[in-house]
Amino acid sequence: MRSHRNVQLRRAVASSYLGSLIEYYDFLLYATASAVVFTKVFFSDLDPALATVASFGTFATGYLARPLGGVLFGHFGDKLGRKRMLVLTMTLMGVSSFLIGLLPTYADVGAAAPIGLILLRVLQGISVGGEWGGAVLMSAEHATSRRGLWASFANAGAPSGMVVSTVAMTGTVAITGEAAFLDWGWRVPFLLSVVLLGIGLFVRSRVEETPAFLAAAKTTAPRRRFPLIAVLRDQPKTLLLGVGVGLAAFVVQGTLTTFVLAYGVQAGHGRQTVLNALTVSSVCAVVGIIGWSAVSDRFGRRPIVLIGAVVTAVYGFALFPLVDSGSGALLLVALVIGQGVLHPMMYGPLAALYTELFATENRYTGASLGYQLAGLGAGFAPVLFAELQRASGGPSTMAVSLTIAAFCLLSAGCVLALKETNRRDLIEARPVRSTAGAADAG
Repeated sequence: MRSHRNVQLRRAVASSYLGSLIEYYDFLLYATASAVVFTKVFFSDLDPALATVASFGTFATGYLARPLGGVLFGHFGDKLGRKRMLVLTMTLMGVSSFLIGLLPTYADVGAAAPIGLILLRVLQGISVGGEWGGAVLMSAEHATSRRGLWASFANAGAPSGMVVSTVAMTGTVAITGEAAFLDWGWRVPFLLSVVLLGIGLFVRSRVEETPAFLAAAKTTAPRRRFPLIAVLRDQPKTLLLGVGVGLAAFVVQGTLTTFVLAYGVQAGHGRQTVLNALTVSSVCAVVGIIGWSAVSDRFGRRPIVLIGAVVTAVYGFALFPLVDSGSGALLLVALVIGQGVLHPMMYGPLAALYTELFATENRYTGASLGYQLAGLGAGFAPVLFAELQRASGGPSTMAVSLTIAAFCLLSAGCVLALKETNRRDLIEARPVRSTAGAADAG
């Protein structure tokens, strides 16, 4: 029995990591393309600064759709099981990304091109909104110990997807050349999504439903309420605090993986130099996410997230001077520290933390909704920062750094208001509330 459960745990972790990698390959491939390609392909009639805002705006629509995906797939994931929803989310993402690779440009069909791009981006957002909660729960609910470590592999899929998507873009540019890349080469990485989809579905098909869900299905009385209604009625404060805890991590994620990519090119770095630095820092982020999550199993989720938020608030004022230095080495240092060390402290433990905040029968919905609402920060940060710069008419980043610090301090306050959750039993767990008049987290 134990051997079988260990096998299923390994399969669940592998499935969660690979599925998350594929989802974020597709989702973050769009982020890279929005920074370096889509301004010229889909918004060629706009002023360059406004085109950048518009391109990041379509990028943000995917984040707007993520809470909808979390609620939709969370509802059926809580009712019918985690595994079925994960097959659907992966299929939806793969097909949407493949179709982006087939879209005509603005020069071909005019305004219909960006409209089609936005619609497919929304489908991407719905997909990734449902994927994360199921992927995390598959690992966390199969684990009997070291839950932070095993759940973190789903979060590690995000920077892994960034690495693969950046390498795919870089390799395509190297093979096709700049002119051909802007003409048709940018489509190739999107079209490759269908290959990754086939691999991911095969791996995912070998994982069984989680023990926690099966136990809840047998022992819980018939559930008449929608999971969403249950979360909003029973744990509204916990949900809001959960959103607040994750906001800073996502604002910093959007800053480092999208805004700095465009800002670095504007500051004089070669596009390939910035992409290379982003690739290296993303590899470091995989190690950082898994490492800090494992540490949170021993010392708790709260102290790791808290320290990360406070230090990152200060680091936000050093990030842009390092990028502005003109040195490729300092650019690399800036991204490695930010994405490989500090951001994982805030982001890595979130997989286990969100899982532990909610009871089994509402966990997919509650965890997904909290995480995806927080994820709006990553979608809107590049748009907000680009607009701040455009409105100021100059390259000043002080307002950007102040905004990052404000979000970090907000997350620090929210994590202090929650009880520690790393010792909870996911099958027997009661809902977690804030420290003020809350039920004990166990």
